[in-house]
Amino acid sequence: MKKTIHKADSRGYADHGWLKSYHTFSFANYYNPERSKFGVLRVLNDDVIEAGMGFGTHPHDNMEIITIPIKGEVAHKDSTGTKGVIKDNEVQIMSAGSGLTHSEFNNSESDPLSLLQIWLFPKEKNIKPRYDQRSFSAEEMKNSFKTVVSPDEADKALWINQDSVFALTNIEKGKSVKYDIKFKGNGMYLFVIEGSVKIDGDVLSARDAMGIEDADGIEVTAEENSKVLLIELPMN
Repeated sequence: MKKTIHKADSRGYADHGWLKSYHTFSFANYYNPERSKFGVLRVLNDDVIEAGMGFGTHPHDNMEIITIPIKGEVAHKDSTGTKGVIKDNEVQIMSAGSGLTHSEFNNSESDPLSLLQIWLFPKEKNIKPRYDQRSFSAEEMKNSFKTVVSPDEADKALWINQDSVFALTNIEKGKSVKYDIKFKGNGMYLFVIEGSVKIDGDVLSARDAMGIEDADGIEVTAEENSKVLLIELPMN
């Protein structure tokens, strides 16, 4: 097993006033040649957007974009005709494909919005742009990895144009959960949203992350009540 640890305080940071953003990988004005990507994972931004503020209409192409609200709601609108709100128990995916435009705003006029924005390189380029979102209950994630994004329709998750799986879990202190790789040769990237966990002897705290290669699966043990995102993904 090969491990790469990214501690929370090693990330890039940008404060735009209305937007405070931590960048796990090189993004915008943050550039680290050793942190350009992990396999097909290109961007993992940890954003806080002030009340009523957001990203105006802007373009994307050939990228799989996943949005996970942590606290608050995202108002979304795009050129596929989709307009709606993503709540903090939901996950959104957008296949930019051959190209689209969209906007994202904090849906609240009084409270900040906290969310993760994640980009993966696609499996096939120039597909027809598509959008989807789905609600997943906390109970489904309790002490178990719940698949929320997958290319396998049998998983009843949001479809992604990549051999990648996103899974979320809420682990109670002292409990352990296991994850087995679904695509042979894939790596894993684990991001601790809340709490503290131990993985193969290493302790990760909130917003720490670990990339794992050359492993068929992993066991995560909670040092305290924790929420963890696991991304299984191709390494090339």
